[in-house]
Amino acid sequence: MESETRVLRAAGGFGRARRLLAAASWLPCVALGLALGSEPLLTTPPAHHCRPDPELLPPALRALRGPALLDASVPRLGPARAPSPCLLLRYPEPEPHARPNGTRPCTRGWHYALPAAGLLRSPVTQWNLVCEDGWKVPLEQMSHLLGWLLGCVFLGAGCDRFGRRAVFVASLVLATGLGASEALAASFPALLTLRLLHGGALAGFSLALYVARLELCDPPRRLVFSVGAGLFSVLGTLLLPGLALLAQDWRLLQGLSALVTGLLLLFWGSPALFPESPCWLLATGQPARARKILWHFAEPGGLDPEDGSEEESSLVTELDTLGAQSPRPQYHSVLELRHTRVVWRNGLILGFSSLICGGIRAGFLRNLAPSEPTFYWPYFLTAGLEAAAAVLLLLTGDRWGRRPVLLLGTLVLGLASLLLLAGTQYLPGWTMLSLSVLGLLASHAVSALSSLFAAEVFPTVIRGAGLGLVLGAGFLGQAAAPLADVHGRGGFFLHHVVFASFAVLALLCVLLLPESRGRRLPASLRDADCLRGSRPERDG
Repeated sequence: MESETRVLRAAGGFGRARRLLAAASWLPCVALGLALGSEPLLTTPPAHHCRPDPELLPPALRALRGPALLDASVPRLGPARAPSPCLLLRYPEPEPHARPNGTRPCTRGWHYALPAAGLLRSPVTQWNLVCEDGWKVPLEQMSHLLGWLLGCVFLGAGCDRFGRRAVFVASLVLATGLGASEALAASFPALLTLRLLHGGALAGFSLALYVARLELCDPPRRLVFSVGAGLFSVLGTLLLPGLALLAQDWRLLQGLSALVTGLLLLFWGSPALFPESPCWLLATGQPARARKILWHFAEPGGLDPEDGSEEESSLVTELDTLGAQSPRPQYHSVLELRHTRVVWRNGLILGFSSLICGGIRAGFLRNLAPSEPTFYWPYFLTAGLEAAAAVLLLLTGDRWGRRPVLLLGTLVLGLASLLLLAGTQYLPGWTMLSLSVLGLLASHAVSALSSLFAAEVFPTVIRGAGLGLVLGAGFLGQAAAPLADVHGRGGFFLHHVVFASFAVLALLCVLLLPESRGRRLPASLRDADCLRGSRPERDG
């Protein structure tokens, strides 16, 4: 690690070229925000009711049309209970195929009001994913999250074997093609498959970009550039409803998203805008490939590779020394964590923290909208809280350290969830709302910090796979909510109890983590295994 640090310092340190590349990596995060925000927009069911069947109505109702027919035929269940939109009408005499309450299943399709998300046509309305087929919506959500999970795990390992740039470009190509195919899906099973594959491609794109950006930055600026990327992702999330209002059709919206990804491929597929990570090349014993990239970093700082200056000579000398030490590339697998004493424990704790944040977030959102699902209120509130959490980390992450902020966020998360569980029947509405907002803020902060923390404690040789496992645990936690929704919302309370208990347990685990603020990124497994204690080692 000392040799690689000297090489990077001789190449100009965190000079203008590396700063520009790190800042340029923010723009693709807008596309990631569009992709992450599309799920609630595509799956939010609009207000709907069953179309009346005139042939099955009593003679007194057949002359009525439109709203008058609906008002006369909808079952009267009293002011305290709204009629179910999934049942068609009440008849004076029971029919042979009628249900016990005198209602008949819908036979003439559904009438949908204008969706709250602004789309005149969505997968829900195209394939009638409501009522008896409503279980298909959480199935689609689980499929998309499973794709992100698998993409984080497998493409994260690919980042360590083939390089950050190779996975980034390949993921962009796949995401562009799959996004365009998704817009042309002819059936719901085809949409399920394409959403799974598209999620995996987007996960590889996101992970490779995150790791490459982190390895470009020096220790004092890692948090700043990570927070900047998070804010650009929130910007993409906020822009998506506006695009939906313009497109008004989910297929056109998906086509626009694929077009944005294709434009990213045209620009950020260039080696000048997204070069291979020199940290990874040096850590895996590929100094010859790193030489050209390091010289590109050195030239804007006034170091000319053609002259014989002392800085250039030291850079060449260090590269030659590293080349003599490792004549062939040496790749590592995440399975080598079983031979470590500290790294596997750090990864397990941070993965557990990410799992809790992903799973408990659905409970807070349901407290914000406990009755019928809505779109704009939870959507913009979540995006705003994600931006607020990023700013909060920017103000505290370097001042207090990673571990104290993670401990504080986990404490707030656990207290908010426990108070909601204990005071559901006793606390006033404004208190429930405040606790839910506070819990959402803490969950976003802990999730973002867990990702940054994991990237800083995993060594360069397996950083992609290690971070992929931590992020995959977060998507696994998010998949628990639609899994409970497949059979209705009856398991919500147990779901919240389990993750609230996990949050309390995570408080004890966070105390075992080292402090990574101000430390150089570990290059090898041995370097990462030496990260102990809370005193940071400042990079001179």
